[in-house]
Amino acid sequence: MRWLVLTSLLYAIYRAYKGYTLNTQFSKTENAIRHWTAIIAHVQLIIGIILYTQSPIVQYFWHNFNEAIQNLDIAFFGLLHIILMLTAILLITIGSALSKRKTTDKEKFKTMLVWFLVALIIILIAIPWPFSPLSNRPYFR
Repeated sequence: MRWLVLTSLLYAIYRAYKGYTLNTQFSKTENAIRHWTAIIAHVQLIIGIILYTQSPIVQYFWHNFNEAIQNLDIAFFGLLHIILMLTAILLITIGSALSKRKTTDKEKFKTMLVWFLVALIIILIAIPWPFSPLSNRPYFR
């Protein structure tokens, strides 16, 4: 599911950039892409919250907060990851809603492009990539 979030977000950003730079019409297709990107992000949010509440790392973090906050790897999963991901989903939601309410096609594309791009950057920071200095995990588990 997380890869679907990244793929849909990248595609929405690409379509927004293309529409903004080429001054194309914000069609039903672009509107569906905007809408489905937000839906996919929200489904991932629900899955993420369920996993967060069940995670033994997170439970350890909250039961041993003073000790666990000192360990960057545990603090990342206990606090930083969820804060960054909630922020990204919030930005996607706001960007989608604002884009929907803009009056011109160019404003819709620009709003979608900016808000989704900032959300993508935050998501990329919050992912525990194998090369991340914050915390790392393999690409597939």
